[in-house]
Amino acid sequence: MIQLLIAEDHESLIDGIQLLFKYDEEINILDTAKDGKELLEILEHKKPDVLLTDVSMPRMNGIQLCEKALEKQPNLKIIAFSMFENEEAIRDMLEAGARGYILKRRPLEEVRNAIKAVYRGERYFDSSIAIDSIEKEEKSDQITLLSPSESEILKLIAQGKSSSEIAAIRFTAVSTISKHRKNMIQKLGLKGKGELMRYALSQFKHYK
Repeated sequence: MIQLLIAEDHESLIDGIQLLFKYDEEINILDTAKDGKELLEILEHKKPDVLLTDVSMPRMNGIQLCEKALEKQPNLKIIAFSMFENEEAIRDMLEAGARGYILKRRPLEEVRNAIKAVYRGERYFDSSIAIDSIEKEEKSDQITLLSPSESEILKLIAQGKSSSEIAAIRFTAVSTISKHRKNMIQKLGLKGKGELMRYALSQFKHYK
């Protein structure tokens, strides 16, 4: 059975969700919290499979909760549950580690579908959210952070070129290329050479 935690400051909405799952054979509500801080305290002694969280809450919002909850329990699947169809909020929740985003104006049955999907390892987004467009825009924003030289080096990385090969192509020192690599990793918020390669391939798929 899927163990569910809920962070939501509207009692009537929590009541509705509890009623929805009262006799559900697949989903059990493990506990509820009225804000992010209260939910983090629950995570100290309970291990849910899925967290359904509002984005806008007192004391700690859903974005902060998402980041801190995943630090405590990295395998937790998180779904944002919001009144707002705001691209910035959607992007922030995705960056914080959420696997889904649904709007409160939808029938509560949508909550069940989202929970089951993310539990299976899928992502789930409200049908009105143009997630492909949002993620494409995010990638475009990221790549504009790079200088022209870094963008050219990123293309060569996507082609599988080593630092020494890139240095030869660009008539520069290997140490200069290594410095550019480190700068790109930092600018893009990546964790190392492997992530830089995956990012390069995602940006320049035709070079695969």
